[in-house]
Amino acid sequence: MRFLSKSARTFSFFRRFQGFTLLEVMIAIAIMAIALTTLYGSQSRSLSHATEAYFNIVAPSLAAAKLAELQSGVDDPTSGSGDFGEEFSSYIWLLEVADANLEEIEPLADMGNKIQRIDLKVEWSDSPFSYSLRYYGYRIE
Repeated sequence: MRFLSKSARTFSFFRRFQGFTLLEVMIAIAIMAIALTTLYGSQSRSLSHATEAYFNIVAPSLAAAKLAELQSGVDDPTSGSGDFGEEFSSYIWLLEVADANLEEIEPLADMGNKIQRIDLKVEWSDSPFSYSLRYYGYRIE
């Protein structure tokens, strides 16, 4: 460096502290884009799993409560649909009641039409999730 002029020495001094090249910046942005895309996908899956877990907790509880109402005679066991009140207004239930077809089963054939089949389906209106339950029990009259 001794043989360089003063302006050349100044230029070489600033050249060391010049900054990043365009290629380095583009590589850094590409790495950040890949990382953020992966993070976003992971967050999206996590939210989807949390929503599904919430449904898998609430829907069976609501179905059990509705079935308990039917068994206790609080609600009439007829086919129909409805919701679960203000607290769970986005959940709906669909009920189908029919005679159990037990003629094929020899030991149960003599019970006649005392047994009924109840198909209960709980759906969440904001999602594609549904929970189905089939119950066989004595006819409530």
